[in-house]
Amino acid sequence: MSSWTLKSIPPHDWFLCLDVESYFDHEHDPETIFEEGFTRPIPIGDRDVVITVFFNGDPDAPEFHIECKESLSKEDIDEANVSLKKILGTEMDTRPLYDQASDDPLLADKLSELYGLKRMTRANLFEDIQNRIVEMQMNHKPTAKKMMFAIREAYGAALTHNGKNLPSWPRPHQLMKADPANIRKLGPTLRKGQYLVELSHNIVGGETDMDYIMNCDPTTAYEELTNIKGIGPTAAQDIMMMRARTDAVFPSNKKKDEEKGLRRWIIWSYGGDPHNTTEEEFQQMIQNWQGQESAALEFLHVNYVIKEKEQKAKAKK
Repeated sequence: MSSWTLKSIPPHDWFLCLDVESYFDHEHDPETIFEEGFTRPIPIGDRDVVITVFFNGDPDAPEFHIECKESLSKEDIDEANVSLKKILGTEMDTRPLYDQASDDPLLADKLSELYGLKRMTRANLFEDIQNRIVEMQMNHKPTAKKMMFAIREAYGAALTHNGKNLPSWPRPHQLMKADPANIRKLGPTLRKGQYLVELSHNIVGGETDMDYIMNCDPTTAYEELTNIKGIGPTAAQDIMMMRARTDAVFPSNKKKDEEKGLRRWIIWSYGGDPHNTTEEEFQQMIQNWQGQESAALEFLHVNYVIKEKEQKAKAKK
């Protein structure tokens, strides 16, 4: 067994993530994670291992305790930490956002209420894209999660945890061999299966570089993502938010003179007209977001998720 500690840049309150179901996968029950930890497969070299993460609960001195039933070398742990840092957002420095947006009419109160929030993602961008493609145009997200789990079972490495099946996420070289018709049998549409297989081929063939997309500037990342078949402008903006970075861009995407995507939501949140806002007016709205665009938007998103939960809970009473 191996165990180690991973520190995060404060402030970081990982427990806030437990309110956001989209951060988690089919096998996860956020209500049990507080006590049992967060368990998932992690890629290390050519193999995958199961790890469990526990948070110390201190937003101002955040640490994660990691456990793995396998014996890992220092090099293995270093490689596992690459995935863990992305998943947990430990290297995202949101401190400038708290300074820049302390008087922002939209963000100020949310920065206080959700102090320490950082977005969770998956272990690498290929996992994020797989998940995004499978869930596209599906309103019932639990069903989408179940489909993604079935794809993992069919094409990922077979792993178990506490006697239960816990398949890893497929690597490109595994998924490129899939027949889209067989993916269709697992739930996703045939076209989604084709998108997944083609992207896998392009990654293995060197036409699409996930590491480059992870590390390039936001505008370039957006352009690279929209070049991937199956990833439109809205999906590209969503995936750009999953790079475990604080920066992002939200290009205008109008259809029939109506603004679409994240930009529309941002303008609407500031009380503007999404369909009649100039680029200059938009940049003025988000002037306090500079360099922190991805982190800032996540505060709006999680605030919305929590308010929706509260309203549903009241309606049941």
